[in-house]
Amino acid sequence: MSYNNQMGSAQEAGRPQPQTSVESAGGPFIRHSQRGRAPQYVVSGTSLGGIITQPLVARPGYFANFRVTQAVSGGTGTSAVLNADAPTNLNSLITLKDAFGTPLIVADGFTVSNLIGIYAGGYGINNGTNLYSNLPGYSAATSAGNFTIDYALPLEFARGYGVLSGANASLLPTLQFNINSSSAIYGTAPGGTPVVQTTVDSDFFWLPEGVAVEPPGLGTTRQFIQQQLNPLISSNASARLQFPRLGGYLDTIILTFRDSTNARVDPYNTASRFQLYVDGVPLIDSTVNEIYDDMWIAFGAVARPTGVLSFSRKTSLNQQSLGLLDTGEVYLSTNPGTLLEINQSPWATITNSPGTMTATVGQIVPTGAIIQGLPEV
Repeated sequence: MSYNNQMGSAQEAGRPQPQTSVESAGGPFIRHSQRGRAPQYVVSGTSLGGIITQPLVARPGYFANFRVTQAVSGGTGTSAVLNADAPTNLNSLITLKDAFGTPLIVADGFTVSNLIGIYAGGYGINNGTNLYSNLPGYSAATSAGNFTIDYALPLEFARGYGVLSGANASLLPTLQFNINSSSAIYGTAPGGTPVVQTTVDSDFFWLPEGVAVEPPGLGTTRQFIQQQLNPLISSNASARLQFPRLGGYLDTIILTFRDSTNARVDPYNTASRFQLYVDGVPLIDSTVNEIYDDMWIAFGAVARPTGVLSFSRKTSLNQQSLGLLDTGEVYLSTNPGTLLEINQSPWATITNSPGTMTATVGQIVPTGAIIQGLPEV
């Protein structure tokens, strides 16, 4: 008996499985691209005070964010005590740049792994998932000083908008972590020698299948650069502080105050009004308690970190910041000549003065005209 008629050809056996999720032509980018996740790297055994400069790897699509998990292990004993900013000050500085060296995120670890998550709307939303310690990947510090934090470096600020091309291996972003010293992280250091394991993954949009379509406004970025305001603030002083010159569209303003010992304290006087000026005009003239209320409404029931105020321009659809559901209609348009200032008369009593106010501003720099509204609907 012959069995030849039951055999398929080698050509048929070698054909790839057809892609069954391809959409018909037409419509926005997010209809044709699938959201995916892939690893970037794992670096183990980094000493406190070390630097991580591992190159990123290409992915066939567009980076939406970089997911970071950092685990500290190797501490021993039962008497380790973390400092006030720990564990999110594990990094003294985090620097993310695009392929051409343009800074996208440059700020201390406390700001990047804590404040940007709470207030920027790129990772987690106002149901409490915007706070790192509410996420399942977080492990609180043990008495031996070991802990795990996970957070994201967001690029996407509205769905599909703000992403970076990741398919060209010669044109990739660069990412650097400057790990803090033991004395900066611990008030009482653990025994043993703690080391850090850093895992970086990327959320990305796959290249669309069967249709030529790009993300909206490809080349548009949102940049978070932490900068100092001037002058310094003395106890009970009446002072108007100037921002560095900006440009682009602002969607988030995060203010952080530290006294002369670098401790976060509140300089905000609840008995005097707080003003945010744009080119000499008070855009906001408010009691401090009203600003505290606004933060609770906009960002959810997350306790305000001491020393921090934040203002959101991602509230065009609601009183709340809805994360990536954003039309951009109420972004604050600025150019290099725009002057932003904040003022209180007087500021509060500051035991260790003078202190420094820094601003970490979410600044959208568009390619061409900024896209507003909901074109994907």
